[in-house]
Amino acid sequence: MTCSLVVSSKSGNTRMVSGAIKRALQAAGVEFVHAAALSDDADADQVALEAQGACAADTVLVGFWCDKGACTPSVAALLSTLHGKRVFLFGTCGFGADQSYYQQIIDRVTSNLANDAELVGWAMCQGKMGPAVKQRYEAMLEQDPDNARFKMLLDNWVAAKDHPTKEDLDNIAAAAKKAVLGE
Repeated sequence: MTCSLVVSSKSGNTRMVSGAIKRALQAAGVEFVHAAALSDDADADQVALEAQGACAADTVLVGFWCDKGACTPSVAALLSTLHGKRVFLFGTCGFGADQSYYQQIIDRVTSNLANDAELVGWAMCQGKMGPAVKQRYEAMLEQDPDNARFKMLLDNWVAAKDHPTKEDLDNIAAAAKKAVLGE
C-alpha cells in the first residue's frame, strides 16, 4: 500500500494533523511515495506538479484548511486531477465540534473531486485562529456590544485556541488508518 500526502495549511493546524496521520500510517507499514505542501496561491503548473507526484500512490491523502466553508482554489484544482485514485480528505476549521457543519464542508470540497476518484473517508477538527481574528471579533463586539452573533464568534475563538488537541490528532489519525487500511 502506498500513499501520498498533499497539505494546504495556512496557520499550521492542518500541517499538525498531517503529521499525526503520516506517523500513524507509517507505523502501520504504509509507504509514502510523495508528500508536499500546496500553497494557497499555487498556479496551474504547481498544482499539476503536485498532482503528478500524488498520483504515483494508491491512495492520496489531501489536507486543507477551511476557507469560507470550503477548501482553497489550489486544493480544489488538485482534487479535480485525482482520476481513479482513492482519496482521504482531512481538514481543520475555526468552528468545530459540529459534525453536521463538517459534513457540509466535506460535501462542498468533494464536489471538486475527479468523477472517477473514490472518497474512502474524511475527518475534520477544529483549529485555532490567529490573534488578528480575535481582534476583529473584539472590534465588532465593541461596535455592537449586544450582538449575540459577535459574542458567539468571540466565544468560539476562545474555544478554538487549544485545537487541534491530542484527542483531535488521535481521532483523525485513527479515521485515516481505518479508511486507508480498513482497520
